Amino acid sequence: MKISRYIKRAIIAGIISLLIILLGTLLLGELSGYEAKVLIQKSLAGINTLCNTIALASATILALLLTVLSISSNSKSKLKKDHYLQVLQIAKLDTAVFIASVMSFILLNLPITESDTVPNNWFNIIYYISLAISSILTAGLIVVVLMLYSTIVNIIKIVGLGMNDHPLADVDEKTKQK
Repeated sequence: MKISRYIKRAIIAGIISLLIILLGTLLLGELSGYEAKVLIQKSLAGINTLCNTIALASATILALLLTVLSISSNSKSKLKKDHYLQVLQIAKLDTAVFIASVMSFILLNLPITESDTVPNNWFNIIYYISLAISSILTAGLIVVVLMLYSTIVNIIKIVGLGMNDHPLADVDEKTKQK
């Protein structure tokens, strides 16, 4: 299955956002184990909220994809197989983001900072892992939303505006001759 330029753009935008978020993390500098533990305690509520929000957004996007499919199949204009493959790609990535956000929420709710058995130097690693997880989840959601945006734009152009010369419009030979 080929990747369209719209999906490539969405992936590049997601990678750029991931790098910007991670760069902000690196600007914080080196932390001691105790500082990392305090930062984990302070940021955990925000990270949990982020995971919940991403899970909710992903579930909503999956429901919206059903609407996209309904509009696509019930329109007078015919769409090529590539359109449905794009919707499938969005659904797969969105499901992965949903699962990752729910799993991250569960993992980050473990009372790690309350445990006396975790060595202090591990809190640095745990802190940076939690920041990486939230960065990856955020970038993943950005990619999904941008992919959904381009799919919706294509549907508007083909179905709403009747652009039969669109690359995803499936025009039969009789229509082309008119």
